[in-house]
Amino acid sequence: MRKKQLAAMALASTMVVGSLVGQGVNVLAAKDDVVTLKWIAVGNGMPADYDEWLEQVNPYLEKKIGVNIDMEVVPWGDWDKRRSVIANSGEDFDILFTDSGRFNTEVQSGLYADITDLLDKNAPELKKMIPEDYWLAVQDQGKIYGVPTYKDSSLSEYGVWDKDVADKYGIDITKIHDFESLYPALKKIKEGEKKPPYFMNRGGASVLIAMNFDCMNSGTNVTGVKYGDKDMKVVNPLEDEEMLKNLDIVHKMYEEGIINGDAPQAEDRLEHHDFFLAQGWSGAAKTIWGPNMGIENCEAVQFGETVVSNVTVQGSINAISASCEHPDKALQFLQLVNTDSKVRDLFFYGVEGKDFEYVDNKVKRLTTDWGMAGYTQGTFFTVSQNVDDKNNQWDEVKSLNEKAIPSPLLGFTLDKSDIETEIANCNAVYEKYYSELFTGAKEPRELVKTINKELKAAGWDTLRDEIQKQVDAFKK
Repeated sequence: MRKKQLAAMALASTMVVGSLVGQGVNVLAAKDDVVTLKWIAVGNGMPADYDEWLEQVNPYLEKKIGVNIDMEVVPWGDWDKRRSVIANSGEDFDILFTDSGRFNTEVQSGLYADITDLLDKNAPELKKMIPEDYWLAVQDQGKIYGVPTYKDSSLSEYGVWDKDVADKYGIDITKIHDFESLYPALKKIKEGEKKPPYFMNRGGASVLIAMNFDCMNSGTNVTGVKYGDKDMKVVNPLEDEEMLKNLDIVHKMYEEGIINGDAPQAEDRLEHHDFFLAQGWSGAAKTIWGPNMGIENCEAVQFGETVVSNVTVQGSINAISASCEHPDKALQFLQLVNTDSKVRDLFFYGVEGKDFEYVDNKVKRLTTDWGMAGYTQGTFFTVSQNVDDKNNQWDEVKSLNEKAIPSPLLGFTLDKSDIETEIANCNAVYEKYYSELFTGAKEPRELVKTINKELKAAGWDTLRDEIQKQVDAFKK
């Protein structure tokens, strides 16, 4: 319906132009060739100053590539319902934000266009800018179906510290990169402060799985291939001895009151913590974690290696509709969003002069209520640096991406059609126990025995065998 309305508007516009030309009025008919693209994304809802923003962004896009943009920014709370409507109703759109939870299923349902052959012609700068491995992560059967957002697209885990507290007890945080070295440091703080220094939410240390295993976006964390395993053997990560040794330490910390006692039920809390684990980059200690948690002197030290997989890359994708009338223009637009700093800043920061202004080639934010979510749009690496940032945090993020250990399964897409029941049943077992396991509330080795018994009854062997068969076929 939307495209029919646009066509009618274009026809009416042409008639008006023809009338004006007949009266001797000089009118640029090129306006008729401008393509309006509908982009649906998630965020804080439509910005209050959206119309002002359009008056800045559309003339620039029109001049550059003959495109206007029509945004729909869906509030976070409405996103799942809105996405279901879009996917199931055949609703018109040109570009849609998607991620690892939906992308592969939506590709296989025919929702998105194959852009493999269009990229070189319409977005060569974009194709070159994004690492080759990342394009593998948005493929299905060797065809590319989305544009990955080149940002913190690898996974790095950090120990986040209140440096003043650590210094008070003579702790050198630069030497703490794992649970083994973490335990004595936090024990010292616990004994001195008389309260738990390590805050965990109900997810606990479950990131240990993502740090060490590619779970192939299967829908459950009880099947995976370990990073570095060239044989690509599908295993249960919970049985891994290295994993269990870490969980032994987490359990000891919970038993000794180093971890908050309500961890198995706790949600994230924006309050002061002496220590916690978080995914990101070290610069986030100054820009995000410290300010959010009320830590004046916040520093972060990396835990483990940086890894990249289909799932980490698929954290942010923009895909073009299979029914898009102008996929060439949609790709040209996505290239501009990713490579043109002026366009990137307008989407990231909002209305120039109202939401932000430039000071010495950097950005000074005038408001912080811009409704669009920056991570859904395009690369971080062309966003202008904030005037308040002493260091360019995006340089660090890019460096992390470049040194990331790649999963051996980059480019692999799991066909879940024959194992959906086993996935659901096994995931129900995982969901039943993971909070107690990863927060240390229960003895891990005994609990894993219980989990494995229930997984076997839930069809884990069938699940593993089918995934292994597909992985073996991918190896060939």
